[in-house]
Amino acid sequence: MAIYDVKSNKAEEFINDGEIRETLAYAEANKHNEALIDQILEKARPHKTATGYHCAGLSHREASVLLACDIPEKIEKIYQIAEEIKQAFYGNRIVIFAPLYLSNYCVNGCVYCPYHMKNKHIPRKKLTQEEVRAEVIALQDMGHKRLAIEAGEDPVNNPIEYILDCIKTIYSVHHKNGDIRRVNVNIAATTVENYRKLKEAGIGTYILFQETYHKESYLKLHPTGPKHDYDYHTEAMDRAMEGGIDDVGLGVLFGLELYKYEFAGLLMHAEHLEAVHGVGPHTISVPRVKHADDIDPDAFDNGISDEIFAKLTACIRLAVPYTGMIISTRESEAVRSQLLRLGISQVSGGSRTSVGGYTEKERPHDTEQFDVSDQRTLDEVVRWLMENGHIPSFCTACYREGRTGDRFMALCKSGQIVNCCHPNALMTLKEYLEDYASPETRKVGMEVIEREIPKITNPKVRQIAVEHLHDMEGGKRDFRF
Repeated sequence: MAIYDVKSNKAEEFINDGEIRETLAYAEANKHNEALIDQILEKARPHKTATGYHCAGLSHREASVLLACDIPEKIEKIYQIAEEIKQAFYGNRIVIFAPLYLSNYCVNGCVYCPYHMKNKHIPRKKLTQEEVRAEVIALQDMGHKRLAIEAGEDPVNNPIEYILDCIKTIYSVHHKNGDIRRVNVNIAATTVENYRKLKEAGIGTYILFQETYHKESYLKLHPTGPKHDYDYHTEAMDRAMEGGIDDVGLGVLFGLELYKYEFAGLLMHAEHLEAVHGVGPHTISVPRVKHADDIDPDAFDNGISDEIFAKLTACIRLAVPYTGMIISTRESEAVRSQLLRLGISQVSGGSRTSVGGYTEKERPHDTEQFDVSDQRTLDEVVRWLMENGHIPSFCTACYREGRTGDRFMALCKSGQIVNCCHPNALMTLKEYLEDYASPETRKVGMEVIEREIPKITNPKVRQIAVEHLHDMEGGKRDFRF
């Protein structure tokens, strides 16, 4: 019987089934224990310090009690504190990115993904370097600065050398005023040596979704292919960090297994990374199972409602206050709008989830990994964010200034990061408005910048930001703190 050990290097010990089941039983037994719930909520709340705010965060067991709680006024309190944390550390800034699908060749048998090996009617496609370049130009013409590259697992068609070539190509494309300044990578679990190569290639965050932390379900959902190895997959982040990648992104695919189990496992994984490597996940993504070619989400009987989804998001925000949270165009405008308030700090915009989709005039569906619910253009998403009180940010400064891993977390925890993030968000928004925005979006954006400039608290930073914003009107670009 595996023993729970947060510092173990074995998947079944740091994601321990017995510990999760005990946690869920404890949460169920205490879901109406108002004194305990109030104590946990008070612990989660941001507290003012000399330099900003401090949050204690919550353990997987404490957070699971809040998730189990069904007392309406306590749920409202969870939402209120999630909003307080979001404002304290991220303000009204929302980072924008887009996925770029390189190849849908895959040797795995994942039953929830249309790229699975047995799907014989989906067209298989792999971008050449010229096609990668064309996709990047299309994305730059939209205004994107940050990409998350995706590829199926196939050692013949998608070896690490192919991924590295694609990263090199992406960074090499300078079109008009366009540049991709950060490439995040979402590819299959690999070796320490390969993670080292990705780090040397200049990647931002390495992202790998666990899909499910429930080992028995995991093995059934991944019946064939290298991804069938639960331990190798679950221990991937440790190898990535050993390889020098200090920004890693976790996530589960909600709907595959019971959400309370996944929630506890996800937070245990974050605790493990913090305990062993001194820094937890840079981001956590919250995707839900969606319809796709030959995939019916109703075939999975653990789907979650929008109400539960919102509660999950808020509870994650309370548990890991300094971790970025990502929501994709899998979700509708209405769902994204609610979750932005409760802790989401990054969204995709104008996304296409097919290989080679950005160069097509009409959105192609034959090679999509999942149906896109929010099909608005990037310009529409940017304007919508601003009209709802957010600052769309195309900032990549932390990664480029070496503020990653524990250095980023130290700035975040001390409250100092806002001195960079707020002006950087406004300057990258101004770039977007100058180069890509529609007249309507530009008008809204200029009003946002005028309103936000006085909120930069450091007078020297504010003065420099104002000068840079003015310089952009003369054609200069890429200012950052």
